[in-house]
Amino acid sequence: MVKSKVKSTKFMTGADNMPSYLGLLRNKKAGILTNPSGQITYDAHYLIKDSVSQKEGVKAVTTHIVDYIVFNTKIDLVKIYAPEHGFRGEGADGETIVDGKDVKTGLPIISLYGNSKKPSPEQLEGIEVLLFDLQDVGTRFYTYISSLHYVMEACAENDIELIILDRPNPNGNMVDGPTLEKEFTSFVGMHEIPVLHGMTIGEYALMINGEKWLKDGIQCKVKIVPCENYRREMPYSLPVRPSPNLPNDQSINLYPSLCFFEGTNVSIGRGTDKQFQIYGSPFLTKFHWSFVPSPNAGSKEPPQNGKICCGEDLSQYPKLNRIELKWLLEAYRETEQPEKFFNNYFTNLAGTKKLRQQIESGMSEDDIRATWKPGLDHFREMRKKYLIYPDSFLVPTE
Repeated sequence: MVKSKVKSTKFMTGADNMPSYLGLLRNKKAGILTNPSGQITYDAHYLIKDSVSQKEGVKAVTTHIVDYIVFNTKIDLVKIYAPEHGFRGEGADGETIVDGKDVKTGLPIISLYGNSKKPSPEQLEGIEVLLFDLQDVGTRFYTYISSLHYVMEACAENDIELIILDRPNPNGNMVDGPTLEKEFTSFVGMHEIPVLHGMTIGEYALMINGEKWLKDGIQCKVKIVPCENYRREMPYSLPVRPSPNLPNDQSINLYPSLCFFEGTNVSIGRGTDKQFQIYGSPFLTKFHWSFVPSPNAGSKEPPQNGKICCGEDLSQYPKLNRIELKWLLEAYRETEQPEKFFNNYFTNLAGTKKLRQQIESGMSEDDIRATWKPGLDHFREMRKKYLIYPDSFLVPTE
Protein backbone atom coordinates (compact mmCIF):
# COMPACT_ATOMS: atom_id res chain seq x y z
CA MET A 1 0.00 0.00 0.00
CA VAL A 2 1.10 3.54 -0.73
CA LYS A 3 0.70 5.57 2.45
CA SER A 4 -1.46 8.64 1.94
CA LYS A 5 0.20 12.03 2.19
CA VAL A 6 -3.19 13.72 2.41
CA LYS A 7 -5.09 14.15 5.66
CA SER A 8 -8.74 14.44 4.76
CA THR A 9 -12.10 13.14 5.88
CA LYS A 10 -13.62 13.23 2.41
CA PHE A 11 -13.75 10.34 -0.03
CA MET A 12 -11.04 10.22 -2.68
CA THR A 13 -10.22 7.66 -5.36
CA GLY A 14 -6.62 6.57 -5.61
CA ALA A 15 -6.27 8.77 -8.69
CA ASP A 16 -7.57 11.82 -6.78
CA ASN A 17 -4.81 11.38 -4.19
CA MET A 18 -2.13 12.91 -6.42
CA PRO A 19 0.33 13.98 -3.67
CA SER A 20 0.66 10.31 -2.69
CA TYR A 21 1.78 8.95 -6.07
CA LEU A 22 3.14 11.73 -8.30
CA GLY A 23 6.36 11.70 -6.29
CA LEU A 24 6.82 8.02 -7.19
CA LEU A 25 6.99 9.04 -10.87
CA ARG A 26 9.57 11.82 -10.61
CA ASN A 27 12.77 11.35 -12.60
CA LYS A 28 11.32 8.23 -14.23
CA LYS A 29 9.91 7.58 -17.67
CA ALA A 30 6.29 6.66 -17.09
CA GLY A 31 3.51 5.00 -19.04
CA ILE A 32 -0.17 4.84 -18.17
CA LEU A 33 -2.99 2.42 -18.92
CA THR A 34 -6.29 4.26 -18.72
CA ASN A 35 -9.44 5.30 -20.58
CA PRO A 36 -12.19 7.96 -20.17
CA SER A 37 -12.89 6.73 -16.62
CA GLY A 38 -9.47 8.04 -15.57
CA GLN A 39 -10.89 11.26 -14.17
CA ILE A 40 -9.37 13.11 -11.21
CA THR A 41 -10.91 15.80 -9.03
CA TYR A 42 -8.76 18.22 -7.09
CA ASP A 43 -9.02 21.54 -5.29
CA ALA A 44 -7.79 24.45 -7.40
CA HIS A 45 -6.92 27.72 -5.68
CA TYR A 46 -7.70 31.06 -7.30
CA LEU A 47 -7.78 34.74 -6.33
CA ILE A 48 -10.98 36.69 -5.87
CA LYS A 49 -10.33 40.41 -6.41
CA ASP A 50 -12.50 43.45 -5.80
CA SER A 51 -11.78 47.19 -5.70
CA VAL A 52 -10.21 47.17 -2.23
CA SER A 53 -8.91 43.68 -1.49
CA GLN A 54 -8.31 40.18 -2.69
CA LYS A 55 -8.77 36.77 -1.12
CA GLU A 56 -8.18 33.19 -2.08
CA GLY A 57 -10.95 30.87 -3.19
CA VAL A 58 -11.01 27.12 -3.75
CA LYS A 59 -13.03 25.20 -6.30
CA ALA A 60 -13.17 21.54 -7.28
CA VAL A 61 -11.85 20.86 -10.76
CA THR A 62 -12.29 17.60 -12.67
CA THR A 63 -10.04 16.63 -15.56
CA HIS A 64 -8.50 13.53 -17.12
CA ILE A 65 -5.44 12.16 -15.35
CA VAL A 66 -3.34 12.18 -18.55
CA ASP A 67 -4.22 15.81 -19.29
CA TYR A 68 -3.36 16.78 -15.73
CA ILE A 69 0.01 15.04 -15.74
CA VAL A 70 1.01 16.40 -19.16
CA PHE A 71 -0.12 19.99 -18.67
CA ASN A 72 0.30 20.52 -14.91
CA THR A 73 3.36 18.51 -13.83
CA LYS A 74 6.93 17.83 -14.86
CA ILE A 75 6.38 14.06 -14.90
CA ASP A 76 7.92 12.44 -17.99
CA LEU A 77 4.83 10.62 -19.31
CA VAL A 78 5.92 9.00 -22.56
CA LYS A 79 3.27 6.41 -23.55
CA ILE A 80 -0.44 5.72 -23.17
CA TYR A 81 -1.78 2.15 -23.22
CA ALA A 82 -5.42 1.60 -24.15
CA PRO A 83 -7.77 -1.28 -23.16
CA GLU A 84 -10.96 -2.42 -24.91
CA HIS A 85 -12.89 0.59 -26.32
CA GLY A 86 -9.72 2.70 -26.56
CA PHE A 87 -8.11 5.53 -24.61
CA ARG A 88 -10.72 8.21 -25.22
CA GLY A 89 -13.48 5.56 -25.31
CA GLU A 90 -14.31 5.79 -28.98
CA GLY A 91 -14.35 2.06 -29.72
CA ALA A 92 -17.62 0.13 -30.02
CA ASP A 93 -18.14 -3.23 -28.31
CA GLY A 94 -15.59 -5.81 -29.42
CA GLU A 95 -14.07 -3.45 -31.98
CA THR A 96 -10.34 -3.90 -32.62
CA ILE A 97 -8.43 -0.90 -31.28
CA VAL A 98 -5.33 0.12 -33.21
CA ASP A 99 -2.22 2.03 -32.14
CA GLY A 100 -2.30 5.75 -32.71
CA LYS A 101 -1.53 9.17 -31.31
CA ASP A 102 -3.53 11.22 -28.82
CA VAL A 103 -4.56 14.45 -30.53
CA LYS A 104 -4.73 16.45 -27.29
CA THR A 105 -1.34 15.56 -25.79
CA GLY A 106 0.56 14.21 -28.78
CA LEU A 107 1.50 11.06 -26.84
CA PRO A 108 1.65 7.70 -28.64
CA ILE A 109 -1.20 5.29 -27.85
CA ILE A 110 -0.52 1.55 -27.75
CA SER A 111 -3.56 -0.69 -28.02
CA LEU A 112 -3.93 -3.65 -25.69
CA TYR A 113 -7.12 -4.74 -27.45
CA GLY A 114 -5.79 -5.38 -30.93
CA ASN A 115 -3.42 -8.04 -32.23
CA SER A 116 -2.01 -8.54 -28.73
CA LYS A 117 -3.64 -8.08 -25.33
CA LYS A 118 -0.33 -8.30 -23.50
CA PRO A 119 2.20 -5.50 -23.95
CA SER A 120 5.39 -6.75 -25.61
CA PRO A 121 8.92 -5.87 -24.47
CA GLU A 122 9.11 -3.53 -27.48
CA GLN A 123 5.91 -1.76 -26.45
CA LEU A 124 7.26 -1.34 -22.92
CA GLU A 125 10.68 -0.18 -24.05
CA GLY A 126 11.76 3.01 -22.30
CA ILE A 127 9.19 2.64 -19.49
CA GLU A 128 10.44 2.49 -15.90
CA VAL A 129 7.07 2.68 -14.14
CA LEU A 130 3.50 2.08 -15.32
CA LEU A 131 0.36 3.68 -13.88
CA PHE A 132 -2.87 1.69 -14.06
CA ASP A 133 -6.12 3.63 -13.75
CA LEU A 134 -9.26 1.85 -14.98
CA GLN A 135 -12.76 1.79 -13.51
CA ASP A 136 -13.82 -1.83 -13.08
CA VAL A 137 -17.36 -3.05 -12.33
CA GLY A 138 -16.57 -6.12 -10.22
CA THR A 139 -17.59 -8.72 -12.79
CA ARG A 140 -15.46 -11.60 -14.11
CA PHE A 141 -16.34 -11.14 -17.77
CA TYR A 142 -15.63 -7.40 -17.78
CA THR A 143 -12.30 -7.38 -19.60
CA TYR A 144 -10.42 -4.75 -17.60
CA ILE A 145 -9.32 -7.34 -15.02
CA SER A 146 -8.05 -9.50 -17.89
CA SER A 147 -6.03 -6.52 -19.13
CA LEU A 148 -4.77 -6.13 -15.55
CA HIS A 149 -3.53 -9.74 -15.59
CA TYR A 150 -1.57 -9.30 -18.80
CA VAL A 151 -0.11 -5.94 -17.78
CA MET A 152 1.03 -7.38 -14.43
CA GLU A 153 2.62 -10.31 -16.24
CA ALA A 154 4.41 -8.07 -18.75
CA CYS A 155 5.64 -5.73 -16.00
CA ALA A 156 6.97 -8.68 -13.99
CA GLU A 157 8.80 -10.08 -17.00
CA ASN A 158 10.34 -6.71 -17.86
CA ASP A 159 11.15 -5.55 -14.31
CA ILE A 160 8.77 -2.58 -14.42
CA GLU A 161 6.99 -1.32 -11.33
CA LEU A 162 3.19 -1.10 -11.56
CA ILE A 163 1.27 1.53 -9.60
CA ILE A 164 -2.47 0.87 -9.41
CA LEU A 165 -4.75 3.80 -8.64
CA ASP A 166 -7.68 2.13 -6.93
CA ARG A 167 -11.34 2.97 -7.50
CA PRO A 168 -14.52 1.65 -5.83
CA ASN A 169 -16.35 -1.36 -7.16
CA PRO A 170 -19.83 -0.03 -8.07
CA ASN A 171 -21.23 -3.52 -7.51
CA GLY A 172 -19.88 -3.26 -3.98
CA ASN A 173 -19.35 -6.43 -2.01
CA MET A 174 -21.55 -8.81 -3.99
CA VAL A 175 -19.99 -12.25 -4.43
CA ASP A 176 -22.16 -14.47 -6.60
CA GLY A 177 -22.49 -16.68 -9.66
CA PRO A 178 -20.91 -19.84 -11.03
CA THR A 179 -17.15 -20.25 -10.53
CA LEU A 180 -15.05 -20.50 -13.68
CA GLU A 181 -13.57 -23.91 -14.46
CA LYS A 182 -9.98 -23.70 -15.68
CA GLU A 183 -10.65 -25.41 -19.02
CA PHE A 184 -12.93 -22.51 -19.99
CA THR A 185 -10.34 -19.78 -19.49
CA SER A 186 -10.68 -16.92 -21.99
CA PHE A 187 -10.31 -13.14 -22.14
CA VAL A 188 -13.79 -12.89 -20.56
CA GLY A 189 -12.70 -15.19 -17.75
CA MET A 190 -9.03 -15.48 -16.83
CA HIS A 191 -9.26 -16.94 -13.33
CA GLU A 192 -11.21 -19.48 -11.29
CA ILE A 193 -13.49 -16.96 -9.60
CA PRO A 194 -17.27 -16.40 -9.54
CA VAL A 195 -18.99 -13.92 -11.85
CA LEU A 196 -19.22 -11.28 -9.10
CA HIS A 197 -16.01 -11.09 -7.06
CA GLY A 198 -16.82 -8.19 -4.70
CA MET A 199 -13.35 -6.62 -4.88
CA THR A 200 -11.81 -3.40 -6.13
CA ILE A 201 -9.29 -3.66 -8.94
CA GLY A 202 -6.49 -2.98 -6.46
CA GLU A 203 -7.60 -5.85 -4.25
CA TYR A 204 -7.92 -8.05 -7.30
CA ALA A 205 -4.32 -7.27 -8.28
CA LEU A 206 -3.22 -8.43 -4.82
CA MET A 207 -5.12 -11.68 -5.41
CA ILE A 208 -3.50 -12.23 -8.82
CA ASN A 209 -0.06 -11.82 -7.22
CA GLY A 210 -0.85 -13.72 -4.05
CA GLU A 211 -2.38 -16.73 -5.80
CA LYS A 212 0.48 -16.73 -8.35
CA TRP A 213 -1.87 -16.69 -11.33
CA LEU A 214 0.68 -15.04 -13.61
CA LYS A 215 2.70 -17.17 -16.04
CA ASP A 216 5.11 -19.54 -14.27
CA GLY A 217 3.98 -18.12 -10.91
CA ILE A 218 5.96 -14.90 -11.31
CA GLN A 219 4.92 -11.88 -9.27
CA CYS A 220 4.66 -8.24 -10.24
CA LYS A 221 6.12 -5.36 -8.23
CA VAL A 222 2.83 -3.64 -7.42
CA LYS A 223 2.04 -0.56 -5.37
CA ILE A 224 -1.61 0.19 -4.63
CA VAL A 225 -2.80 3.75 -4.05
CA PRO A 226 -6.04 3.02 -2.17
CA CYS A 227 -9.22 5.05 -2.03
CA GLU A 228 -9.40 7.30 1.03
CA ASN A 229 -12.33 7.24 3.48
CA TYR A 230 -14.05 4.46 1.55
CA ARG A 231 -16.16 1.63 2.89
CA ARG A 232 -17.28 -1.14 0.61
CA GLU A 233 -20.98 -0.76 1.42
CA MET A 234 -20.96 2.92 0.44
CA PRO A 235 -23.09 3.56 -2.64
CA TYR A 236 -20.90 4.78 -5.48
CA SER A 237 -22.29 6.34 -8.64
CA LEU A 238 -19.75 6.41 -11.46
CA PRO A 239 -19.08 9.94 -12.74
CA VAL A 240 -18.13 8.59 -16.19
CA ARG A 241 -19.48 5.52 -17.96
CA PRO A 242 -16.78 2.82 -17.68
CA SER A 243 -17.42 1.65 -21.25
CA PRO A 244 -19.75 2.72 -24.09
CA ASN A 245 -22.51 0.21 -23.31
CA LEU A 246 -22.72 0.73 -19.55
CA PRO A 247 -24.29 4.21 -19.56
CA ASN A 248 -25.56 4.49 -15.97
CA ASP A 249 -25.85 2.93 -12.51
CA GLN A 250 -28.82 0.78 -13.51
CA SER A 251 -26.97 -0.84 -16.40
CA ILE A 252 -23.96 -1.56 -14.17
CA ASN A 253 -26.17 -3.19 -11.53
CA LEU A 254 -28.00 -5.34 -14.10
CA TYR A 255 -24.90 -6.18 -16.14
CA PRO A 256 -23.85 -9.32 -14.18
CA SER A 257 -27.35 -10.79 -14.65
CA LEU A 258 -28.08 -9.73 -18.23
CA CYS A 259 -24.64 -10.34 -19.73
CA PHE A 260 -25.44 -14.06 -19.96
CA PHE A 261 -27.83 -13.09 -22.77
CA GLU A 262 -24.76 -12.18 -24.85
CA GLY A 263 -24.32 -15.94 -25.30
CA THR A 264 -27.85 -16.34 -26.70
CA ASN A 265 -30.00 -14.94 -29.52
CA VAL A 266 -31.48 -12.39 -27.10
CA SER A 267 -30.49 -8.71 -27.36
CA ILE A 268 -29.64 -6.79 -24.20
CA GLY A 269 -30.23 -3.41 -25.81
CA ARG A 270 -27.00 -2.84 -27.73
CA GLY A 271 -27.99 -0.44 -30.47
CA THR A 272 -30.45 1.41 -28.19
CA ASP A 273 -30.07 3.98 -25.41
CA LYS A 274 -30.93 1.39 -22.73
CA GLN A 275 -28.01 -1.01 -23.01
CA PHE A 276 -28.07 -3.69 -20.31
CA GLN A 277 -31.41 -2.40 -19.04
CA ILE A 278 -33.68 -4.22 -21.47
CA TYR A 279 -33.76 -7.58 -23.20
CA GLY A 280 -35.71 -9.01 -26.09
CA SER A 281 -35.68 -11.27 -29.12
CA PRO A 282 -37.67 -11.83 -32.32
CA PHE A 283 -38.40 -15.30 -30.89
CA LEU A 284 -40.11 -14.07 -27.72
CA THR A 285 -43.38 -12.91 -29.26
CA LYS A 286 -45.39 -13.79 -26.12
CA PHE A 287 -43.89 -10.66 -24.54
CA HIS A 288 -45.87 -7.49 -25.31
CA TRP A 289 -43.10 -4.87 -24.93
CA SER A 290 -40.62 -4.44 -27.79
CA PHE A 291 -37.70 -2.46 -29.21
CA VAL A 292 -35.66 -2.39 -32.43
CA PRO A 293 -31.83 -2.29 -32.23
CA SER A 294 -30.01 -0.10 -34.74
CA PRO A 295 -26.34 0.90 -35.12
CA ASN A 296 -25.06 3.59 -32.77
CA ALA A 297 -21.77 4.78 -31.28
CA GLY A 298 -21.60 1.88 -28.82
CA SER A 299 -22.47 -0.88 -31.27
CA LYS A 300 -21.93 -0.66 -35.02
CA GLU A 301 -23.52 -4.06 -35.69
CA PRO A 302 -25.85 -4.78 -32.75
CA PRO A 303 -27.36 -8.25 -32.34
CA GLN A 304 -30.81 -8.51 -33.98
CA ASN A 305 -30.11 -5.28 -35.88
CA GLY A 306 -33.30 -3.83 -37.37
CA LYS A 307 -35.54 -6.60 -35.99
CA ILE A 308 -38.45 -6.24 -33.59
CA CYS A 309 -37.32 -7.69 -30.27
CA CYS A 310 -40.01 -8.59 -27.77
CA GLY A 311 -39.05 -8.70 -24.11
CA GLU A 312 -38.91 -6.55 -20.97
CA ASP A 313 -37.82 -3.07 -19.93
CA LEU A 314 -35.88 -3.30 -16.65
CA SER A 315 -34.68 0.30 -16.59
CA GLN A 316 -36.76 1.05 -13.47
CA TYR A 317 -36.22 -2.32 -11.79
CA PRO A 318 -35.22 -2.11 -8.08
CA LYS A 319 -31.52 -2.46 -7.34
CA LEU A 320 -30.25 -6.05 -7.17
CA ASN A 321 -28.01 -7.45 -4.44
CA ARG A 322 -27.20 -10.67 -6.33
CA ILE A 323 -27.28 -12.19 -9.80
CA GLU A 324 -30.84 -12.85 -10.99
CA LEU A 325 -31.41 -15.75 -13.38
CA LYS A 326 -35.18 -15.40 -13.67
CA TRP A 327 -35.07 -13.41 -16.91
CA LEU A 328 -32.69 -15.87 -18.56
CA LEU A 329 -34.75 -18.86 -17.43
CA GLU A 330 -38.02 -17.31 -18.58
CA ALA A 331 -36.60 -16.32 -21.95
CA TYR A 332 -35.45 -19.89 -22.54
CA ARG A 333 -38.85 -21.28 -21.51
CA GLU A 334 -40.70 -18.87 -23.80
CA THR A 335 -38.43 -18.85 -26.87
CA GLU A 336 -39.97 -20.19 -30.04
CA GLN A 337 -36.63 -21.69 -31.11
CA PRO A 338 -35.00 -23.31 -28.04
CA GLU A 339 -32.54 -25.20 -30.23
CA LYS A 340 -31.11 -21.87 -31.45
CA PHE A 341 -31.24 -20.05 -28.11
CA PHE A 342 -27.64 -20.61 -26.96
CA ASN A 343 -24.41 -20.03 -28.85
CA ASN A 344 -20.87 -21.15 -27.98
CA TYR A 345 -20.04 -17.85 -26.29
CA PHE A 346 -22.44 -18.69 -23.46
CA THR A 347 -20.02 -21.22 -21.98
CA ASN A 348 -17.20 -18.64 -21.97
CA LEU A 349 -19.41 -16.18 -20.08
CA ALA A 350 -20.64 -18.78 -17.60
CA GLY A 351 -17.15 -20.26 -17.23
CA THR A 352 -18.69 -23.72 -17.16
CA LYS A 353 -20.87 -25.99 -19.30
CA LYS A 354 -23.05 -26.75 -16.30
CA LEU A 355 -25.20 -23.60 -16.40
CA ARG A 356 -26.44 -24.23 -19.94
CA GLN A 357 -27.10 -27.89 -19.10
CA GLN A 358 -29.01 -26.88 -15.98
CA ILE A 359 -31.19 -24.40 -17.87
CA GLU A 360 -31.93 -26.87 -20.68
CA SER A 361 -32.88 -29.56 -18.14
CA GLY A 362 -35.43 -27.23 -16.51
CA MET A 363 -33.71 -26.75 -13.14
CA SER A 364 -35.15 -24.03 -10.93
CA GLU A 365 -33.17 -20.94 -10.03
CA ASP A 366 -32.92 -22.05 -6.40
CA ASP A 367 -31.52 -25.43 -7.41
CA ILE A 368 -29.03 -23.84 -9.80
CA ARG A 369 -27.89 -21.39 -7.13
CA ALA A 370 -27.35 -24.28 -4.69
CA THR A 371 -24.73 -25.72 -7.05
CA TRP A 372 -22.76 -22.44 -6.85
CA LYS A 373 -22.40 -22.53 -3.06
CA PRO A 374 -19.22 -24.68 -2.71
CA GLY A 375 -17.33 -22.50 -5.19
CA LEU A 376 -18.58 -19.30 -3.56
CA ASP A 377 -17.65 -20.49 -0.06
CA HIS A 378 -14.14 -21.36 -1.22
CA PHE A 379 -13.70 -18.02 -3.00
CA ARG A 380 -14.94 -15.99 -0.02
CA GLU A 381 -12.28 -17.58 2.19
CA MET A 382 -9.55 -16.88 -0.35
CA ARG A 383 -10.81 -13.34 -0.90
CA LYS A 384 -10.43 -12.38 2.78
CA LYS A 385 -6.64 -12.39 2.48
CA TYR A 386 -6.59 -9.58 -0.08
CA LEU A 387 -9.16 -7.08 1.14
CA ILE A 388 -8.01 -3.49 1.64
CA TYR A 389 -11.37 -2.06 2.77
CA PRO A 390 -13.78 -3.09 5.55
CA ASP A 391 -16.16 -5.88 4.65
CA SER A 392 -18.36 -5.73 7.74
CA PHE A 393 -21.63 -5.51 5.84
CA LEU A 394 -21.12 -8.28 3.31
CA VAL A 395 -24.32 -8.71 1.32
CA PRO A 396 -25.58 -12.30 1.71
CA THR A 397 -26.10 -14.02 -1.64
CA GLU A 398 -27.28 -17.47 -0.57
